[in-house]
Amino acid sequence: MDQQQFINCVGQRGLAVIATRGADGAPHAALVGITATGRGELVFDTSRRSRKCRNLSAFAQVALVIGWDNEMTVQCEGTADIPTGTDRDRCVQAYLAQYPDGVERAHDPDIVHIRVRPNWLRYSSLRPPARRRSRRSRRPGRPPDL
Repeated sequence: MDQQQFINCVGQRGLAVIATRGADGAPHAALVGITATGRGELVFDTSRRSRKCRNLSAFAQVALVIGWDNEMTVQCEGTADIPTGTDRDRCVQAYLAQYPDGVERAHDPDIVHIRVRPNWLRYSSLRPPARRRSRRSRRPGRPPDL
């Protein structure tokens, strides 16, 4: 999967499960609305008081699973941060393009946009190969073989 395919996949799916760990090492998983920037960074918003935000301040390494429809997923690992300056503007712009309802939240001082810079990706499809039907020729008037 190249970077553009990854960006498109994230945009089409729009949801991910993010796994973090706290300062005490305890795991945490949460569903997040997610988008990708043109650089392939992942962006989601959350409350500064959320467990995932607290965990990220203790340990920035995360894992995500994006998509699960039709047994196809992208697994991703990376480093999370809170972007600032022009990086923040770019990330928020990408997020709001995917989630226009996030405009109100973006003005809330409790909401922060998290960026994940992937360093490992794996695309998986667990769907069985499509069954191939035999196309035998048949004589007119004879019912098809089932």
